[in-house]
Amino acid sequence: MYDEKAKELLHKHHLNATKPRIKILSYLIKNHNHPTAEMLYHDLAEDEQSSKATIYNTLNSLISVGIVIEIKNGDNSTHYDYFVEPHFHIICKNCGKISDVFYPNFDAIEEKMKEKAQEQTGYLASSSHLEIYGLCPNCQEKLNIKK
Repeated sequence: MYDEKAKELLHKHHLNATKPRIKILSYLIKNHNHPTAEMLYHDLAEDEQSSKATIYNTLNSLISVGIVIEIKNGDNSTHYDYFVEPHFHIICKNCGKISDVFYPNFDAIEEKMKEKAQEQTGYLASSSHLEIYGLCPNCQEKLNIKK
């Protein structure tokens, strides 16, 4: 099921459906854990075709067509997310956990923000990514913080 969706997306974005691309994209579609390249390497290590270089090259090709985005975390790590359905992220400032937030009409709001940015700066906006920071429920509990 996930492999078929991955193949369809790759073809739609004019990328060859190679085994590494299918495997990595299927993983990202199926898992919403915002993995690092190292996590992907570890989770896909049983496949001899999943070298670190292959993983980085595959991620870069998926990023270049907009299927996957990079998320820079506060601990200087880079995480990856399947990004076909528009959403934004909330990141725990304590443990670094990243969660997806789906919001009605987010894509329209994001487009308006890009238009305003272009109007005010003269930049040609090509992409955007919204992140909100806070403390996840687990860290709130560990730190004994009440809402």
